Amino acid sequence: MANTTQKTITVEQYGSPIRRPKDQRATLIGLKLNKIGRRSTLPDNPSTRGMIAKVAHMVRIIEG
Repeated sequence: MANTTQKTITVEQYGSPIRRPKDQRATLIGLKLNKIGRRSTLPDNPSTRGMIAKVAHMVRIIEG
């Protein structure tokens, strides 16, 4: 069996989705974030990176 460990990335929401477009709110929900201070560990792939880029003004990447 091949041991496939997938890289992960942890993101934290620090900005509010109030007065933001609905697609940005939906992106936060897709990232499993919807309240300030929540953290989510997600697979590090191009689709996740694209979602993070879309709401980069409301989330930060947690290192380590």
